[in-house]
Amino acid sequence: MQSVSAAILDTKKRKVPFTAPFDPRFPFTNQTRNCYQNYIDYYRCLKIMKTKGKDMQKCEWYHKVFKSLCPSSWVNQWDEQRKLGTFPGKI
Repeated sequence: MQSVSAAILDTKKRKVPFTAPFDPRFPFTNQTRNCYQNYIDYYRCLKIMKTKGKDMQKCEWYHKVFKSLCPSSWVNQWDEQRKLGTFPGKI
């Protein structure tokens, strides 16, 4: 039988997939707006941190959230739109 501390260590060793935590701004089941907002927040954060010369690692939380919530086809489309300068959001 495995001790409790050994079980905790074993759990910590396994990589648990990231899921976006509850966000009270988006309380309903459709998470489309939450996905979109975190995508925008990630790129805004990168832009601000780069301008200020600060560590951009602080923006990773937004990246994890939108990667967890958004379909990859949407992210690919938005990335392409950003490159072309046609992305509808304000970053």
